[in-house]
Amino acid sequence: MDMKGYYSVSWTKHKKEPFFAVHHTTRQHKCIQENHVTPEQTTSSLNHSLKLAASTSKYTTTTTLPMLLPSFVSLLLLVTSISPTFSHPIPSNSRLQPLSHSHHNASNTLRPAAVLQKLRRINKPAVKTIKSPDGDLIDCVLSHHQPAFDHPYLKGQRPLDPPERPKGHTNGETVMESFQLWTDSGEACPGGTVPIRRTTEQDILRASSIRRFGRKPRRGVRRDSTGTGHEHAVVFVNGDQYYGAKASVNVWTPSVTDPYEFSLSQIWVIAGSFGNDLNTIEAGWQVSPELYGDNYPRFFTYWTTDAYQATGCYNLLCSGFVQTNNKIAIGAAISPRSIYNGRQFDIGLMVWKDPKHGHWWLEFGSGLLVGYWPAFLFSHLRTHASMVQFGGEIVNSRSRGYHTGTQMGSGHFAEEGFGKAAYFRNLQVVDWDNNLLPLSNIHQLADHSNCYDIRVGSNNVWGTYFYYGGPGRNVRCP
Repeated sequence: MDMKGYYSVSWTKHKKEPFFAVHHTTRQHKCIQENHVTPEQTTSSLNHSLKLAASTSKYTTTTTLPMLLPSFVSLLLLVTSISPTFSHPIPSNSRLQPLSHSHHNASNTLRPAAVLQKLRRINKPAVKTIKSPDGDLIDCVLSHHQPAFDHPYLKGQRPLDPPERPKGHTNGETVMESFQLWTDSGEACPGGTVPIRRTTEQDILRASSIRRFGRKPRRGVRRDSTGTGHEHAVVFVNGDQYYGAKASVNVWTPSVTDPYEFSLSQIWVIAGSFGNDLNTIEAGWQVSPELYGDNYPRFFTYWTTDAYQATGCYNLLCSGFVQTNNKIAIGAAISPRSIYNGRQFDIGLMVWKDPKHGHWWLEFGSGLLVGYWPAFLFSHLRTHASMVQFGGEIVNSRSRGYHTGTQMGSGHFAEEGFGKAAYFRNLQVVDWDNNLLPLSNIHQLADHSNCYDIRVGSNNVWGTYFYYGGPGRNVRCP
């Protein structure tokens, strides 16, 4: 497939380091594969994409819900996509079928009203809806109608203007901007709107509970991973005051072997203790069959102010993050992805605290502002962060009685190096004076190094970097 020049290659030479690195703020979509895959993979992917693009189902336009018998509502729920004011065609997409965990399906289908209520709250009226060939529906929602403005502190307000960027954030590399599949046909969300991935009934029915939909399980960030089944391979800095973090993150498609597990690679900006007052801001890519219904890496955000208990959510699934960009759909799939022994693709991420208003902003790629987390959402992060963490995380549910085979990163150990193991590069933090600085006093942690490990390095080309990841279950990780 012709990649239309959506990547650039930076040629470098350094002893024992990569001779080239592809720095690419990637185009987000799901089913179109890279130009270096095998013919069989290309044919299969193309057929799959064509099937998805061709498949639509009948829909019902509805503005109010009549009082119906619960059984009829249950039936209606399976064939209708509800939005606050109108509905659109929903693809008959096999990837969106509810997972076959009977205890989840049984409890959810008995409560259709709760599902409908959740859909009404999440899906806002759209001035335009764009159907992506991969099956996603992208709603163009007026920016001041997005979920963030349901928050009582934001009602009646509009998104803020862009802040001052940290000093020293340019590094001279040529970086291509992000592209998305749903814009390739010339369709785009108009000015004054933000693109939001439509949440469907199937998305909610896959969740472990309707109430917890869009949230991570209750847990700490890293100190309780053994007890909760969350495993990490990360580097972190603490002991200072931090006002942001930046990195280029290598994108892969790790295999997730259980539908209720996930694999992610992200930046954490952290404040508070590892008890119930933990504050985090998170951004990166993840593979989560439960949340998205497929196995594609997707650009995501997260936040919490009480250790994942009652506050926060993924993406725009609750009031919190304020999106300001009309070109990026948070939760959309990322492509192209890195290939073992092939081209490597990165996404650039930066989170930093606006010195003027105190809000935490998110940048994707080269200067593409996505939006911000208002400072009032947080307690400890209202002032600054006390820790910054970079790396990978997986869930090990041991659903088969042994360690999961869910992969982290590329699914290969750090020792395999460039083109084989996943990496983060150009790690930086933001100081009190809005300067980007290299990391100092770095710590590294691999909860179970026989399953997933990490190796840190530094040079003049990649700055501070690390390789990380692994296959999960293997002879050393039973």
